[in-house]
Amino acid sequence: MQDRKIAIIDLGSNSTRLVIEKLHSNETYTEILRVKEDTRLSQNMGRNLILQEEPMARTIKVLQKYRQKIEDYEVSEVYAITTAAVRSAKNQAEFLERVRDEAKISFRVLTGQEEAHYDFLGVREALPDVLNGVILDTGGASVELIPFKNGQALAEVSVPFGAVNLSERYDLADTIDEANIEQANVDIQAAYRQLHFIDACQNLPVILLGGANRSLAKMAEEKELVYHPKALHGFMMPANQVGEIFHQIAQMSRTEREHLAGLEKNRADIIISGLLPVLNLISVLNAPQVIFSESGVREGLIESLFEEKEQIND
Repeated sequence: MQDRKIAIIDLGSNSTRLVIEKLHSNETYTEILRVKEDTRLSQNMGRNLILQEEPMARTIKVLQKYRQKIEDYEVSEVYAITTAAVRSAKNQAEFLERVRDEAKISFRVLTGQEEAHYDFLGVREALPDVLNGVILDTGGASVELIPFKNGQALAEVSVPFGAVNLSERYDLADTIDEANIEQANVDIQAAYRQLHFIDACQNLPVILLGGANRSLAKMAEEKELVYHPKALHGFMMPANQVGEIFHQIAQMSRTEREHLAGLEKNRADIIISGLLPVLNLISVLNAPQVIFSESGVREGLIESLFEEKEQIND
């Protein structure tokens, strides 16, 4: 395989990312460009699951900029993927048609299982020494869970709650009512306990992906709970420290969270809801620790491209 340049656009419920990578013949790759904008596509979708005009318009505006960058970098292969917000939207077809017309980008809508599978491929390649655990990728409108033992996935599932829709559903954006957190905990744990693998994965570590979980790592770093701040990938944190950080920020107002060291200001309204999935997964698994991974769905997609080339060559 000759070296080739590809672009991956990852349109999520909370953010839209573009990476441009050079893939090498030895199945390694070099990052050329990485950009991200918080587009909040799933904002105010509500239980009717309708993408709203303002989030759609600002997302398309960002995608138009990304299309220009792809042209500037002379990239010929573009892999555009989108996840939970578009996957669940009743007006999915209309939105994707607008994107094709206005941004000249055609998206592949990943199923929850496909998203989870790419997460697993990305983590397996990036953390080869972690052979047992449960991967948790917390997005804006879904979480993906992949339990694995001896390096093999036992399941690849998606559950339809995430940082944005939990914040809206339980009113967790501003001053927090403890009763709302308690109700969210009850509902999330009930959803987790319906998953067939929970009992078989007791006491395994949780491997964390996603923006909310990266924020957790950065807040831990600011509290000097995590060291070597420029390399959070692979760092382990005792599970009790996750609870400590959560309970501290749950006492803060939104304004106080906006000025919290280690937390991006624009995540202040969704950080409480964004940490509820990991907090409750730790609880139902009795997990001893969490491990941070900076490799996930985009890296897993690249690994799948390498696997496809191997199959063609075989």
